[in-house]
Amino acid sequence: MHDFPEFMKRKPNHINADQQNTIDIDGYYFEGKDGSQMAFWTYYSDRESKEQIHEFDEYTICVEGEYIEIFDGVEHVLHAGDEVFVPKGTAHHGRVKAGTRTIHCFGGRRINQ
Repeated sequence: MHDFPEFMKRKPNHINADQQNTIDIDGYYFEGKDGSQMAFWTYYSDRESKEQIHEFDEYTICVEGEYIEIFDGVEHVLHAGDEVFVPKGTAHHGRVKAGTRTIHCFGGRRINQ
């Protein structure tokens, strides 16, 4: 597959551009009853994200392409099937190649819409 299924990309779950830390991406999210969230992103250009810190843990898996998560001075290079865990309170940012798709699981509310 080279795209997420249509049911994962329904308009009510679309992430507004002002909630993105990287430009030129498309994202959708789902929220659990406990306030945790999952986000599905597709990156259309080579980009770098803003540095961020969350008050909750973040787990990321690369579905397709190349995603680099940077924290504690280490670059974690992810390709399809690779995963990384970022502990809460950790400053992190990333780089991505065009065509990459990732799934991010947040232990709290990352998207506020």
